[in-house]
Amino acid sequence: MSGTSSPPLATPPHTARDWVQLHLVVLAWGFTAVLGKLLTLPPVEVVVWRTALATLGLVVVTRYMGATLRIPSVVVVKLLGIGLLIGTHWMLFFLSVRLSNVSVCMAAMPTTMLWCTLLEPLFEKGRRISKLELGMGALMVAAVWLIFRVEFTHWAGFAAGLAAAFAGAVFAVMNKVLVSRQHYAVVSCYEMAGAFVASSIALPFFADGGTWFHWPTGQDLICLLVLSQVCTVGAYAAYMDVLRRMSVFNINVTYNLEPVYGIVLAALVFGDTEQMSSGFYLGAGIILAAVIALPILQRARRRRRAGFGEMAGM
Repeated sequence: MSGTSSPPLATPPHTARDWVQLHLVVLAWGFTAVLGKLLTLPPVEVVVWRTALATLGLVVVTRYMGATLRIPSVVVVKLLGIGLLIGTHWMLFFLSVRLSNVSVCMAAMPTTMLWCTLLEPLFEKGRRISKLELGMGALMVAAVWLIFRVEFTHWAGFAAGLAAAFAGAVFAVMNKVLVSRQHYAVVSCYEMAGAFVASSIALPFFADGGTWFHWPTGQDLICLLVLSQVCTVGAYAAYMDVLRRMSVFNINVTYNLEPVYGIVLAALVFGDTEQMSSGFYLGAGIILAAVIALPILQRARRRRRAGFGEMAGM
């Protein structure tokens, strides 16, 4: 889970350059799992370094954009608390990559949509689960069962991926209200700091051979810089920029291509170690198809209802 909910957006016009920018953002987020596999540091340490470096980068972005980090202390506490969730999401995400591979982890990520569908009615009054969402959820559950059945040797990694998706969904649902009331860079900065706190607290409990902290060098240092500044700070800033000119619908459909980019990049980088059974790709394909189809069907349903409303008003 790579991105966060956003404030209300303006509708297009948008250009071909905006489409390219959006796909580069999604490509960067898909590349995070590849970086997680390339890093030799333990998963929790990866999150500690990622969030620490990203927090510093977001402070610079906040100052550059003329926003202030001086906000009510109550809001700060809430943002730090929500940041604990994104920290948990990332720790589980990188754990999933280490326990299995990039493909298995990325196959689990689209289930965030299913978790959001189940969680939103608990946080939003009057919000109900539609039959369409239930149907898509049932389809995704069947696909998850298929993946567990044909790739049982990767069950631990896939389970960690599902847990990461759940944590990401809780974060997205709880983040929705706060992000619409504060500048996105300020929100991200405090939430990233909260994620740093969460991973730092967890660090001593996941000591690697008695050593619970390592200074990154060589390849690890390069990967962490790319992960924190390009795939986190830079990608999110570019994402928020393109949101000003593109519709939520186009954003959501394109964002759902992240697992595809992640799996393809992993195959290019790691080769045969990312090769999975046909049953896995069938299950992953069903999950991805459900995630992409849902916003399209929801949009068609809204248009149909609007049409019926206009006819009823004649």
